[in-house]
Amino acid sequence: MTPQTFHRGEGPAPRPTDWNLPNALTVLRFLLVPVYAALLFQDGGHQPWWRFWAWAVFVLAAVTDGIDGKIARQRGEITNFGKVADPIADKALTGTAFIGLSLLGVVWWWVTVVILVREIGITVLRFVVIRHGVMPAGRGGKLKTMLQTLSLGALTFPLWVLPLGDAWLLVAYVVLGAALVMTVLSGIDYVFKAARLRETSERTRTRRAARAAQREARPQSDAPPERTAQRD
Repeated sequence: MTPQTFHRGEGPAPRPTDWNLPNALTVLRFLLVPVYAALLFQDGGHQPWWRFWAWAVFVLAAVTDGIDGKIARQRGEITNFGKVADPIADKALTGTAFIGLSLLGVVWWWVTVVILVREIGITVLRFVVIRHGVMPAGRGGKLKTMLQTLSLGALTFPLWVLPLGDAWLLVAYVVLGAALVMTVLSGIDYVFKAARLRETSERTRTRRAARAAQREARPQSDAPPERTAQRD
């Protein structure tokens, strides 16, 4: 039988506490970001052993990103802290990886700038329209995240020590190109979703109804006086 959680007693069920496993994994991901950066730049960033350990930390952080939300939904431990901290932790990890790899000359700077501008812009857009509702991550956004993670992980790994290292590096850049395309396309999609959400939200409908009611309730004195016939 599937285990169920029952709330006994009167009143609403208690709010999940912020001290739970999903949030702990999110905090762990935050803590792993500087560790990844330190290992990435160790000995100039070109020593295979240190690059391997940087890759291992990146993979561990990416794994926590994949399971913390799943655990929160299964256990009913979704909290406001998790909603805010989880995407910030994701952006911190991928942003650090893009900037770090660009400093090492592995990723072109223009690619990093385009992706970071999109990520920051969409994050700001989410906060702007939060009064109208939450924009859930679409398939394009999820595919974008997966491609970014795969490309950054591959480019962090010391591919040159592997057999056919140049071929593996080419594959990593192809995945990075696909991630760049999906990043831009999903960003455009989010802009249209935000505009649609703002136009169709309950908040907008309520404000429109209130304005319409105000127009209908204007006193008759505000209306232009009727012209009366003058007698000779």
